[in-house]
Amino acid sequence: MDNFIAHILVVDDDDGIRSLVKKYLNENKFLITTANNAENASEKIKIIQFDLIILDIMMPGKSGLEFIKDHKKKLDTPILLLTAKGEPNERVMGLEIGADDYLAKPFEPKELLLRVRNILNNTLKSDKKRIIEFENVKIDLNKLLITKNSKEFKINNTEKNILEKMINSPGKTFSREDIGSLCNLDK
Repeated sequence: MDNFIAHILVVDDDDGIRSLVKKYLNENKFLITTANNAENASEKIKIIQFDLIILDIMMPGKSGLEFIKDHKKKLDTPILLLTAKGEPNERVMGLEIGADDYLAKPFEPKELLLRVRNILNNTLKSDKKRIIEFENVKIDLNKLLITKNSKEFKINNTEKNILEKMINSPGKTFSREDIGSLCNLDK
């Protein structure tokens, strides 16, 4: 199972819920990374670009709502709140603060899966990721340019095709044969 649909971060302080969500979404071809609190999640989003974050509201330390307040302006990742707080005013507050959807606990795994797919269908653009930034590296597939430590490196169309396929296939391992076939896309 190395060809995943999307990479999802599941943030919940409850080990059982994290395990259940991870197992169920893995079985449905999603790559899952977990965090047991908002601080742990904050560290992970610094180094990994996720397609979706499933976030509990009530956690020790920072709450899920505080996590959203801290990161939503600089984070382009959709957020699904998964929480025991089910009152309408709490749902509205979560959506007003920047969450994309809301699912109250207890929940049906199938409903979670459908909400995840709906969010991803609405947010994963058909024009795929074209600019990726991490640490001191920026890959701009539109300009055929890689910038590292303020130095620019031009890439050709073949290199662009390889990078684009890899960037837009999170969790997939590419063999030499896969890369070889990607090199022949322009021919």
